[in-house]
Amino acid sequence: MTAILRARLTGQPLWEFALALYGQPGVESACLALQDQARVDVCELLWRCWLLRHGVVPGPTAEEGLVEVLRWQREVTAPLRRLRRRLKPEANVRPGVAELRETLKHAELQAERETLDQLERLALADSSTALTPAPSAGVRAADKVLANALGLQKKTHLSTLHTLVASLDPPSRPR
Repeated sequence: MTAILRARLTGQPLWEFALALYGQPGVESACLALQDQARVDVCELLWRCWLLRHGVVPGPTAEEGLVEVLRWQREVTAPLRRLRRRLKPEANVRPGVAELRETLKHAELQAERETLDQLERLALADSSTALTPAPSAGVRAADKVLANALGLQKKTHLSTLHTLVASLDPPSRPR
């Protein structure tokens, strides 16, 4: 990884990028739709968007490390999310359950932040195979790269993904 690319990645940490992107109009609903309908891991999606924004994609080393991060998501984050969602109806009528649900919501967010920290470390690993240049710049190329990486094929999922990709600044070329 070049010093310039490392500086750009560390200059815009993944957590800050994820919060900014997620806060843009239509992005939250697109992420949640892909999560619920296509079983896409939102943290992985945001990580891949962050990398594409900087003109790179995960290389073999990062892709291998992703397996462990996704295990964390399945074993820690997903159960918190399921419980939080399951308690929603009861939380509307029982203050104690509402408080518990808020605690779970906070724990889920902490677990997601840990996931993003792990993903950022994967990208910044001191390895020549952690990252590789993205095939090309532009929204269409980013759509294709993300769709392939996430295994998306349905038109509705691709359209939802495009909503998110269109919110990215034009991807940069790696330096």
